[in-house]
Amino acid sequence: MADIVNLRQFRKQRQRREAEKTAAANRARHGDTKAAREKLRRESEKAAKDLDGKRLD
Repeated sequence: MADIVNLRQFRKQRQRREAEKTAAANRARHGDTKAAREKLRRESEKAAKDLDGKRLD
């Protein structure tokens, strides 16, 4: 025979797991320092500039 379960508890556990996933994503997105963000921005701009410089018209 199946065990009796409380669906409210399962719902809350699922919500906690989803909240932790979004929190982890936000930490990854907003956790960088200003210097790291600037470095990433400069690197991407340089890569775009280099790619545009090698374009054949």
